[in-house]
Amino acid sequence: MVKARIVVLVAVLALLQVSSAVARRHGKPDPCDDADAADIINDLPGGLRHKKTPRTGSHHCTPHTGTPAVMTVNGFKRGESGGGPSACDGHFHGDDELIVALSTEWYAHGRRCHRRIRITSAHHGRTVEARVVDECDSSRGCRHNIVDSSPAVGKALGLHTDIGEVPVTWSDA
Repeated sequence: MVKARIVVLVAVLALLQVSSAVARRHGKPDPCDDADAADIINDLPGGLRHKKTPRTGSHHCTPHTGTPAVMTVNGFKRGESGGGPSACDGHFHGDDELIVALSTEWYAHGRRCHRRIRITSAHHGRTVEARVVDECDSSRGCRHNIVDSSPAVGKALGLHTDIGEVPVTWSDA
């Protein structure tokens, strides 16, 4: 008799858990209906935002894919390792801005200036959108597969900014 009560209690708890999950989901669009809606937006301290793509297998949607690249973290302020002012607007930029410099081919002679790109960490699938402000000149030593990001991009991806090189994918947002 005690075992029967335990089985009934477990069944009731399971039904409550399922019904509460359905209630939380009610009224929200199916993430598979819209590729942009598949990203779950999370706020970070300091007003930063990142988007997290569902992990493979966590939902029936396929996670976003893009062009494989190597991300480095660089400063875009005057006197930092980024060099001179950005090629897109001739200004220096703060470490708290979600910005990147793309290697020459991807920079496309400035056609991506001020456009947003989506960067996804190959380690854990977290995604952030950043604005292109500069070129990482491949004729001056920058490799052909570099996304050179501000420290804010690294933080938004949940990475330590002193990590060196990180495998990522990127795409136009």
